[in-house]
Amino acid sequence: MPRKKFAWASLPDEELLKLRLKDLHVKVEGTWLEDCLNTLHDELAERGIRVRPHAWISSEWFCAENTPGIAIPFYLAHPRLMQLEKKKIIDVEGDTWSECMRILRHEAGHVVQHSYQLQRRRRWRQLFGPSSQRYPRYYRPNPASRQFVQHLRLWYAQSHPDEDFAETFAVWLRPRSNWRTRYAGWPALEKLEYVDELMAEIAGQRPLPSRRERVDPLSELTITLAEHYRKKQALYAVDTPKTYDRDLLRLFSADPRHSRSQAASAFIRHHRAHVRQIVARWTGEYQLTLDSLLDDMIVRCRELDLRAVGPRRRLLMEFTVLLTAKTVHSLFGPLRRKWIAL
Repeated sequence: MPRKKFAWASLPDEELLKLRLKDLHVKVEGTWLEDCLNTLHDELAERGIRVRPHAWISSEWFCAENTPGIAIPFYLAHPRLMQLEKKKIIDVEGDTWSECMRILRHEAGHVVQHSYQLQRRRRWRQLFGPSSQRYPRYYRPNPASRQFVQHLRLWYAQSHPDEDFAETFAVWLRPRSNWRTRYAGWPALEKLEYVDELMAEIAGQRPLPSRRERVDPLSELTITLAEHYRKKQALYAVDTPKTYDRDLLRLFSADPRHSRSQAASAFIRHHRAHVRQIVARWTGEYQLTLDSLLDDMIVRCRELDLRAVGPRRRLLMEFTVLLTAKTVHSLFGPLRRKWIAL
């Protein structure tokens, strides 16, 4: 992690949140992110792709069309900032080597597309769709679709043609991904084979001239950390149907005879982190959204005065199934909510 020491690293959360993003002064250079970027360069070089994305620190992950670079969120540049991100958002996107590389490969797909203007090719448009299509604020994926690769969470390839290509490129680029076997029989395999042919064609070619700019660098962001997290948390605030009374009453007991048993609200609080992680992993839902749903369930269990009666292992398994079912219904059922595009 960073060699440089920062005075704000020892501040309590309430003081740290008062700082502006520009006051953090963190950089890619000298951190583990620099090693990740060098690994990405090595992977591109092994495939004969000459573009070498540069990287800078900003408020979030993104790739701008007018420069062959990748913006990396500030919290990944220091362990104290990762700690704050975890407290505020629960999920720390890109905090491990493998997940950081997963995202970098995706963003590199955007860089390659823009650097060689691949979206202008007829075959590209036939397979992925028009790049000019407006980016949606929301998208509703089909988890069962085999038309798209599955790389980042939330079936992100289905959100826009550019994301479809970036996801396909990332799967193709990852060393030892074994994509021919993994996607055998999937229509998405045609896209992977096209990317394989296309990258062989442009191997060794110089990318189009472009200035190596830094878009929305951290040094220009005057928003405070508190304001940043208020806006970010709002993205995860969704209205989910409050229709779980019947399910909670089936799982827990309202019988006065069990008044000495553990409160169901306490049972959920004790297991919430473990259950939240499992459900998030298998449904793709954000942990922060699940945490809000768990808060509602805890309150309702208190109001109904429910008790956790019976074998703990069975209760934990059935509660995990209940939360999974409610999450899937919210995402994909008849009254499914809109999805926020990443």
